[in-house]
Amino acid sequence: MSENNIISLKPHISLNVKNVEESVGFYSKLFGIEPMKFIKGNTTTHSIVREQAGEESEKPRFGYAKFDVENPPLNLVLNEVPFTEGGSLSHLGIQVASTDDVIKTKQRWIEAGLLTVDEMQVDCCYALQDKTWARDPDGNEWEVFVVLENTEPAAEGCACGEKVTHAELAPAEAAAAGSGAVECCTPSQKATTIGATSQPCC
Repeated sequence: MSENNIISLKPHISLNVKNVEESVGFYSKLFGIEPMKFIKGNTTTHSIVREQAGEESEKPRFGYAKFDVENPPLNLVLNEVPFTEGGSLSHLGIQVASTDDVIKTKQRWIEAGLLTVDEMQVDCCYALQDKTWARDPDGNEWEVFVVLENTEPAAEGCACGEKVTHAELAPAEAAAAGSGAVECCTPSQKATTIGATSQPCC
C-alpha cells in the first residue's frame, strides 16, 4: 500500500505512569470522559495467555488504561510501571481554533478540579499564542493553545549581513550580475562571489 493510501484515524500516545488510578482520575477530568479500558495491577492472567506463554505469563502485571478520545481524536494509553525519573517527553498539547476555545477548555478543567496556569500572548516556538496548562500526577504537562500569528524571523535582505554592490566584486562576476545591483551578503562577511551574495541572511 502506498503512503498516499494510508488512512490515519488518530494519534497514539503511550505514557508511563507511577499510579494508574491517580492518572486515570486526572485524564478523566482532562478529557471529560472515562477510560474505555481500565485494568488495575496484579490482575489474573487470561487462560489463553497462560496456555501460550506458560510460567512467563505469571509475572506481576501492572495497571493499564486506554482512553479513546473523540475530540481531539486521540488514542491515549497509560502504562503503570515503576520509575524514578521522567523520560525524553517535553510536553503534550491540544491545538484549538481560537482563544475562546482555550478559555472554554480551561474553564472545564477548573470545574473538574484541575489546577491551570495561563500564558496569554506568549511568544513560544516562533509563534504568538494564547494557552493554558495542566499537569498530571507524574509531572507531564499538557497545554491547550491557539496560534495567533507566526513570529518566525523573516529573511529580510541583509538584515544580518553587509550590503555590497556588484561593483565591489571581481569584474567578471560584476558583469554577470549587472553593475550597481545590491545583494545580500553572508552574515558578518563580505561577499566575494556571486554565489555568496545569493546565500540567505541569518
